[in-house]
Amino acid sequence: MSKILFVVTGATYWTLADGTLHPTGFWAEEAVAPYEAFRAAGYDIVVATPGGVVPTVDKGSLAPEFNGGQEGADKMTAALASFTELQHPVRLEDVNLDDYAAVYYPGGHGPMEDLAVDADSGRLLTRALESGKPLGIVCHAPAAVLAAIKSDGTNAFAGYELTGFTNAEETQAGLADRAKWLLQDRLVQAGVDFQEGEPWAPKVVVDRNLVTGQNPSSSAPLAAELLKKLG
Repeated sequence: MSKILFVVTGATYWTLADGTLHPTGFWAEEAVAPYEAFRAAGYDIVVATPGGVVPTVDKGSLAPEFNGGQEGADKMTAALASFTELQHPVRLEDVNLDDYAAVYYPGGHGPMEDLAVDADSGRLLTRALESGKPLGIVCHAPAAVLAAIKSDGTNAFAGYELTGFTNAEETQAGLADRAKWLLQDRLVQAGVDFQEGEPWAPKVVVDRNLVTGQNPSSSAPLAAELLKKLG
Protein backbone atom coordinates (compact mmCIF):
# COMPACT_ATOMS: atom_id res chain seq x y z
CA MET A 1 0.00 0.00 0.00
CA SER A 2 1.50 3.26 -1.13
CA LYS A 3 -1.20 5.71 -0.02
CA ILE A 4 -1.23 7.95 3.06
CA LEU A 5 -4.50 9.46 4.22
CA PHE A 6 -4.57 13.11 5.30
CA VAL A 7 -7.63 13.84 7.44
CA VAL A 8 -8.15 17.60 7.21
CA THR A 9 -10.60 19.89 8.97
CA GLY A 10 -13.50 21.19 6.92
CA ALA A 11 -14.12 24.09 9.31
CA THR A 12 -13.63 27.69 8.22
CA TYR A 13 -14.00 29.19 11.69
CA TRP A 14 -13.51 28.45 15.40
CA THR A 15 -16.31 29.52 17.72
CA LEU A 16 -14.91 31.47 20.67
CA ALA A 17 -16.46 31.66 24.14
CA ASP A 18 -18.36 34.86 23.36
CA GLY A 19 -19.80 33.41 20.16
CA THR A 20 -17.36 35.20 17.86
CA LEU A 21 -16.44 33.19 14.77
CA HIS A 22 -12.64 33.28 14.49
CA PRO A 23 -11.61 32.63 10.85
CA THR A 24 -9.41 29.56 10.56
CA GLY A 25 -9.02 26.24 8.74
CA PHE A 26 -5.92 24.05 8.47
CA TRP A 27 -2.38 25.37 9.08
CA ALA A 28 -0.33 25.48 5.88
CA GLU A 29 3.04 24.25 7.21
CA GLU A 30 1.39 21.29 8.94
CA ALA A 31 -0.08 20.13 5.64
CA VAL A 32 2.76 21.09 3.30
CA ALA A 33 5.84 19.84 5.18
CA PRO A 34 4.55 16.25 5.65
CA TYR A 35 3.03 16.24 2.15
CA GLU A 36 6.40 17.05 0.60
CA ALA A 37 8.18 14.46 2.77
CA PHE A 38 5.71 11.69 1.95
CA ARG A 39 5.63 12.49 -1.76
CA ALA A 40 9.44 12.51 -1.87
CA ALA A 41 9.37 9.05 -0.29
CA GLY A 42 7.09 7.79 -3.07
CA TYR A 43 3.70 7.84 -1.37
CA ASP A 44 0.45 9.00 -2.91
CA ILE A 45 -1.70 11.30 -0.78
CA VAL A 46 -5.46 11.16 -0.40
CA VAL A 47 -7.22 13.97 1.48
CA ALA A 48 -10.42 13.31 3.42
CA THR A 49 -12.65 15.93 5.04
CA PRO A 50 -16.03 15.77 6.78
CA GLY A 51 -18.60 15.71 3.98
CA GLY A 52 -15.87 15.90 1.35
CA VAL A 53 -15.74 19.70 1.49
CA VAL A 54 -12.68 21.39 0.01
CA PRO A 55 -10.63 22.46 3.06
CA THR A 56 -9.77 26.07 3.79
CA VAL A 57 -6.27 27.22 4.71
CA ASP A 58 -5.92 29.50 7.71
CA LYS A 59 -4.83 32.73 6.04
CA GLY A 60 -2.62 33.51 9.03
CA SER A 61 -0.46 30.50 8.25
CA LEU A 62 0.57 32.11 4.96
CA ALA A 63 1.69 35.37 6.63
CA PRO A 64 5.37 36.37 6.52
CA GLU A 65 5.67 36.38 10.32
CA PHE A 66 4.89 32.67 10.43
CA ASN A 67 7.15 31.75 7.52
CA GLY A 68 10.42 33.53 8.33
CA GLY A 69 9.66 36.51 6.12
CA GLN A 70 8.05 37.29 2.78
CA GLU A 71 10.22 34.88 0.77
CA GLY A 72 9.22 32.02 3.05
CA ALA A 73 5.58 33.05 2.82
CA ASP A 74 5.75 33.06 -0.97
CA LYS A 75 7.34 29.59 -0.94
CA MET A 76 4.64 28.28 1.39
CA THR A 77 1.89 29.69 -0.82
CA ALA A 78 3.46 28.09 -3.89
CA ALA A 79 3.93 24.76 -2.11
CA LEU A 80 0.30 24.79 -0.99
CA ALA A 81 -0.81 25.44 -4.57
CA SER A 82 1.08 22.33 -5.70
CA PHE A 83 -0.75 20.21 -3.08
CA THR A 84 -3.55 19.67 -5.59
CA GLU A 85 -5.09 16.75 -3.68
CA LEU A 86 -6.53 19.33 -1.27
CA GLN A 87 -8.89 20.41 -4.04
CA HIS A 88 -10.31 16.89 -4.50
CA PRO A 89 -11.04 15.44 -1.07
CA VAL A 90 -12.98 12.26 -0.42
CA ARG A 91 -15.69 12.08 2.20
CA LEU A 92 -14.29 11.16 5.60
CA GLU A 93 -17.42 9.07 6.15
CA ASP A 94 -16.49 6.82 3.19
CA VAL A 95 -12.86 6.15 4.13
CA ASN A 96 -11.69 2.54 4.36
CA LEU A 97 -8.62 2.35 6.59
CA ASP A 98 -7.48 -0.82 4.81
CA ASP A 99 -6.66 1.28 1.72
CA TYR A 100 -3.92 3.25 3.47
CA ALA A 101 -0.44 2.62 4.84
CA ALA A 102 -0.67 5.45 7.37
CA VAL A 103 -2.98 8.22 8.58
CA TYR A 104 -2.02 11.84 9.26
CA TYR A 105 -3.97 14.73 10.78
CA PRO A 106 -2.66 18.30 10.24
CA GLY A 107 -3.83 21.00 12.63
CA GLY A 108 -4.90 24.60 12.63
CA HIS A 109 -7.75 25.73 14.88
CA GLY A 110 -10.25 24.07 12.52
CA PRO A 111 -10.17 20.64 14.22
CA MET A 112 -11.22 22.34 17.49
CA GLU A 113 -14.49 23.14 15.71
CA ASP A 114 -15.35 20.01 13.72
CA LEU A 115 -13.06 17.00 14.25
CA ALA A 116 -13.27 17.31 18.05
CA VAL A 117 -16.91 16.22 17.82
CA ASP A 118 -16.82 14.14 14.60
CA ALA A 119 -17.85 10.55 15.33
CA ASP A 120 -16.62 9.27 11.94
CA SER A 121 -13.18 10.71 12.62
CA GLY A 122 -13.29 9.29 16.14
CA ARG A 123 -14.01 5.81 14.81
CA LEU A 124 -11.25 6.10 12.22
CA LEU A 125 -8.76 7.19 14.87
CA THR A 126 -9.75 4.31 17.13
CA ARG A 127 -9.38 1.79 14.30
CA ALA A 128 -6.05 3.29 13.21
CA LEU A 129 -4.71 3.13 16.74
CA GLU A 130 -5.79 -0.49 17.12
CA SER A 131 -4.52 -1.46 13.66
CA GLY A 132 -0.89 -0.69 14.45
CA LYS A 133 -0.60 1.46 11.32
CA PRO A 134 1.44 4.65 11.74
CA LEU A 135 -0.83 7.45 12.93
CA GLY A 136 0.42 11.04 13.02
CA ILE A 137 -1.41 13.99 14.63
CA VAL A 138 0.00 17.51 15.05
CA CYS A 139 -0.67 20.79 16.87
CA HIS A 140 -4.44 21.41 17.27
CA ALA A 141 -5.40 18.22 15.41
CA PRO A 142 -5.22 16.12 18.62
CA ALA A 143 -8.60 17.77 19.31
CA ALA A 144 -9.89 14.94 17.10
CA VAL A 145 -8.77 12.48 19.79
CA LEU A 146 -11.62 13.79 21.96
CA ALA A 147 -14.14 12.08 19.65
CA ALA A 148 -12.37 8.68 19.83
CA ILE A 149 -14.70 7.17 22.41
CA LYS A 150 -14.86 3.39 22.84
CA SER A 151 -18.04 1.42 23.49
CA ASP A 152 -17.31 1.45 27.22
CA GLY A 153 -17.28 5.26 27.21
CA THR A 154 -13.53 5.66 27.69
CA ASN A 155 -11.20 7.43 25.30
CA ALA A 156 -9.23 5.13 22.97
CA PHE A 157 -6.09 7.21 23.59
CA ALA A 158 -6.28 7.14 27.39
CA GLY A 159 -2.89 6.16 28.79
CA TYR A 160 -1.01 7.06 25.59
CA GLU A 161 1.79 9.59 25.70
CA LEU A 162 1.06 12.38 23.26
CA THR A 163 1.50 16.10 22.74
CA GLY A 164 -0.34 18.94 21.07
CA PHE A 165 -0.69 22.70 21.15
CA THR A 166 -0.13 23.70 24.77
CA ASN A 167 -1.96 26.12 27.05
CA ALA A 168 1.22 28.22 27.13
CA GLU A 169 1.28 28.44 23.32
CA GLU A 170 -2.43 29.30 23.12
CA THR A 171 -1.85 32.01 25.71
CA GLN A 172 1.10 33.44 23.81
CA ALA A 173 -0.93 33.31 20.59
CA GLY A 174 -3.49 35.53 22.32
CA LEU A 175 -6.53 33.28 22.16
CA ALA A 176 -6.46 31.29 25.41
CA ASP A 177 -8.63 33.71 27.35
CA ARG A 178 -11.19 33.82 24.52
CA ALA A 179 -11.46 30.06 23.92
CA LYS A 180 -14.36 27.90 25.09
CA TRP A 181 -11.82 25.29 26.13
CA LEU A 182 -8.12 24.58 25.80
CA LEU A 183 -6.74 21.55 24.01
CA GLN A 184 -4.19 20.54 26.64
CA ASP A 185 -6.83 20.66 29.40
CA ARG A 186 -9.33 18.53 27.46
CA LEU A 187 -6.73 15.93 26.49
CA VAL A 188 -5.63 15.56 30.11
CA GLN A 189 -9.29 15.18 31.13
CA ALA A 190 -9.62 12.42 28.50
CA GLY A 191 -6.88 10.47 30.25
CA VAL A 192 -3.92 10.91 27.92
CA ASP A 193 -0.38 11.38 29.26
CA PHE A 194 0.22 14.87 27.87
CA GLN A 195 3.87 15.75 27.18
CA GLU A 196 4.58 19.48 27.17
CA GLY A 197 7.70 20.94 25.58
CA GLU A 198 9.02 24.47 25.25
CA PRO A 199 6.60 26.83 23.49
CA TRP A 200 7.07 26.88 19.69
CA ALA A 201 10.06 24.51 19.75
CA PRO A 202 9.77 21.26 17.76
CA LYS A 203 8.57 18.39 19.94
CA VAL A 204 7.54 14.93 18.73
CA VAL A 205 6.25 12.16 21.00
CA VAL A 206 6.18 8.52 19.87
CA ASP A 207 4.08 5.95 21.73
CA ARG A 208 3.64 2.64 19.92
CA ASN A 209 2.19 3.45 16.46
CA LEU A 210 1.10 6.95 17.53
CA VAL A 211 3.29 9.93 16.60
CA THR A 212 2.23 13.39 17.77
CA GLY A 213 3.72 16.86 17.36
CA GLN A 214 3.23 19.90 19.59
CA ASN A 215 3.12 22.79 17.11
CA PRO A 216 3.69 23.80 13.47
CA SER A 217 7.48 23.44 13.72
CA SER A 218 6.96 19.82 14.79
CA SER A 219 5.25 18.77 11.56
CA ALA A 220 8.38 18.04 9.50
CA PRO A 221 10.06 16.01 12.32
CA LEU A 222 6.76 14.17 12.83
CA ALA A 223 6.68 13.23 9.14
CA ALA A 224 10.23 11.88 9.43
CA GLU A 225 9.15 9.68 12.36
CA LEU A 226 6.15 8.38 10.42
CA LEU A 227 8.38 7.51 7.47
CA LYS A 228 10.69 5.57 9.83
CA LYS A 229 7.70 3.54 10.98
CA LEU A 230 6.70 2.90 7.38
CA GLY A 231 10.21 1.57 6.81
